[in-house]
Amino acid sequence: MVKGEWIKKGAVVIDCGINHIPGLIVSENTVLSAKRFLEGHQPGKWNISCTKLNLQKPVPSDIVISRSCVPKPIDRLAREVGLLSDEVELYGKTKAKVQLSIVKRLQAQPDGKYVVVTGITPTPLGEGKSTTTIGLVQALGAHMNLNVFACVRQPSQGPTFGIKGGAAGGGYSQVIPMEEFNLHLTGDIHAITAANNLVAAAIDARMFHESTQSDKALYNRLVPLSGGQRKFSPIQINRLRISVFITRFARLDIDPSSVTWQRVLDTNDRFLRKITIGQSPTEKGYTREAQFDITVASEIMAVLALTSSLEDMRQRMAKMVVATSRSGQPITTEDLGVSGALTVLMKDAIKPNLMQTLEGTPVFVHAGPFANIAHGNSSILADKIALKLVGPEGFVVTEAGFGADIGMEKFFNIKCRYSGLRPHVVVLVATVRALKMHGGGPTVTAGMPLPKEYVEENLELLEKGCSNMRKQIENAQHFGVPVVVAVNGFKTDTEAELDLVCSMAKAAGAYDAVRCSHWAEGGAGAVALGQAVQRASGAPSNFKFLYDLELPIADKIRIIAQKIYGADDIELLPEAQHKVELYTKQGFGNLPICMAKTHLSLSHEADKKGVPTGFVLPIRDIRASVGAGFLFPLVGTMPTIPGLPTRPCFYDIDLDPETEQVNGLF
Repeated sequence: MVKGEWIKKGAVVIDCGINHIPGLIVSENTVLSAKRFLEGHQPGKWNISCTKLNLQKPVPSDIVISRSCVPKPIDRLAREVGLLSDEVELYGKTKAKVQLSIVKRLQAQPDGKYVVVTGITPTPLGEGKSTTTIGLVQALGAHMNLNVFACVRQPSQGPTFGIKGGAAGGGYSQVIPMEEFNLHLTGDIHAITAANNLVAAAIDARMFHESTQSDKALYNRLVPLSGGQRKFSPIQINRLRISVFITRFARLDIDPSSVTWQRVLDTNDRFLRKITIGQSPTEKGYTREAQFDITVASEIMAVLALTSSLEDMRQRMAKMVVATSRSGQPITTEDLGVSGALTVLMKDAIKPNLMQTLEGTPVFVHAGPFANIAHGNSSILADKIALKLVGPEGFVVTEAGFGADIGMEKFFNIKCRYSGLRPHVVVLVATVRALKMHGGGPTVTAGMPLPKEYVEENLELLEKGCSNMRKQIENAQHFGVPVVVAVNGFKTDTEAELDLVCSMAKAAGAYDAVRCSHWAEGGAGAVALGQAVQRASGAPSNFKFLYDLELPIADKIRIIAQKIYGADDIELLPEAQHKVELYTKQGFGNLPICMAKTHLSLSHEADKKGVPTGFVLPIRDIRASVGAGFLFPLVGTMPTIPGLPTRPCFYDIDLDPETEQVNGLF
């Protein structure tokens, strides 16, 4: 009997039945239930079920802890954070990919607070940035009842089987299941390997065919006759717009000595650092020296991390410069005709991967570019989606690789420049042991016991080493963002040492400095840090970039060297000077700078600790990642594929054939 035109849009109609007395009671109870529901569920607030940790002392190994906690079904977590069922692609019970369609659905939603975790200049052991990132989100989500997402990089399998082990955090602050996190995940890195090596194969095949065929033969094979007509593919039509001449269309005329694109493999293998290719008789004497890089060093990984959509990724793939022609023209993947195929290989990898922490809070694991020759940050897409999902009162915590002079500087000057996002807080992770090293302590070597200076109280050494923390706080302040120092505590640290670090951090200009015990206590050990971050997110912020893109290449490098590293000046060696002139001529001079430098010192010399002064930064070479969108100057030499140590981690890794459990990861 109720007509549709009587009802306001959004109204709820309750059918009370024929008898009005029981009907009114039903109606009152329904309204009362709805009222109670609304009172208990704030708009935009997740109703998320967190997992209670069963803390053990001494703290067990990472994989024992990971196994002790049963993860929620990932589809349940997806529903809890507001994802719709058709926006989630399940990869088993503990991981999923998120469709990019969610970006359009949430475009009107205000963003949450954006936090980046970085660190002081580390020891070779690392100072716990990943652990702090996960501990902080567990504190904000499971203990402070806030919407929060962690956005972290996917680790390379090379170090997992080499010397470093896994990268899922540690102790009671981990992404789980850790074996899924560290091994394969959803295959993104394998897709990058396939795409990268397709480009490498296309380069050498094109040079080979051009060297063995005439212009006419090349043209006839590139655009064969079919039914008396030549049919050009869309990518060939794009090249026709550049030149209608057969020679220029068919012959790229690549200078073999200019090829910058290398093959990749996600394995530590030192014997692939320099190789000779083309030694089979079928290659007719066409040989050249080449090399392998590790997959996470591929420009395609950097493209994945910096892209904003499928369309943007396709455009970036097309812009990747792989070599120079003999006439000095840049040769791109579009010129090779392979950029469309690359996008097909990467169509699933572009979707962020959803996982969870030990305490049941959500994590996006997406992209994992190297932090030295690339920018060392997880993907823009994951950050943007997470910021919409958490809402205006929520937090997204991401991590920048290596120390603040490397990963944080690139986070601001490259990632934020392309994303348009503005961070609210910098969390700077410091440890007593690293600060003692910067104060003049003995060399710290991975796999060896720490010298006594690091396990006994030494306030004098510690105070001297705080100069590095002071400089890294100053580096963050160059960008106008409040800094909270997280002192990641170890069992050998004394109360006096922890207090000294906190007081010196505040004196150096940090918004706050707090000690943390999240490795041993999970989110509960980072609640003070979470509270400090929440307060700092409301503090005045005046974000700014370090340099203007319109400046000459050398000036941008000089600004980074002087303001962030503390150098007196830079020195462009002959090859670097040549590249400055070449890239400026080719139109790449306005790209941001991604410094490739050791992470173990503020200077270019890894053994110079503390805050080195009086040095000139030598720029050996400059290379271009045009698709990703940056130039990377090489400071000194560094391997782009690691080697295996005498005793790699793989000695301890095995599979239980009955339970199918992976043993030995750490």
